[in-house]
Amino acid sequence: MTATTLYEIPVNDKRGQPYDLAQLKGKVVVIVNVASKCGFTPQYDGLEKLYQAHKDQGLVIVGFPCNQFGSQAPGSAEEEGEACKLNFGVTFPILQKVDVNGDDAHPVWEYLKEQKAGLLGLRRIKWNFEKFVIDREGKVVGRYASTTTPASMESDIKKLL
Repeated sequence: MTATTLYEIPVNDKRGQPYDLAQLKGKVVVIVNVASKCGFTPQYDGLEKLYQAHKDQGLVIVGFPCNQFGSQAPGSAEEEGEACKLNFGVTFPILQKVDVNGDDAHPVWEYLKEQKAGLLGLRRIKWNFEKFVIDREGKVVGRYASTTTPASMESDIKKLL
């Protein structure tokens, strides 16, 4: 499937039910590949703080569990979602568990990588907690490495809100 916009790509929530990305139209969106047992897992706290601070202005954060990096998201999508809710108080949507690289990479991640290459033009996702920012028009306007904290993205996100 070749999508012309992010909103056309079919995805499921953590329970395997359809989640319509079209509901994100007109919002500023951060999409992140998450894992419950990663050195960057404490970023859940920062992501949740960012979400709580700006959700009323139109920010949505969407997490996709991914087990491709050191098997750091070993549970099902539902288990991963429950772990981040229990351990970090996460209230933003956690969707289906996906691959972000390789032959089985989910179309959302293929689309994001196609729209915004990383450092030196590399498309491959390097590790968990890589973050993409989408503006209100659906354009991918930012790509942030795992090492970039949610707090350090806040000023860029505020400009889009």
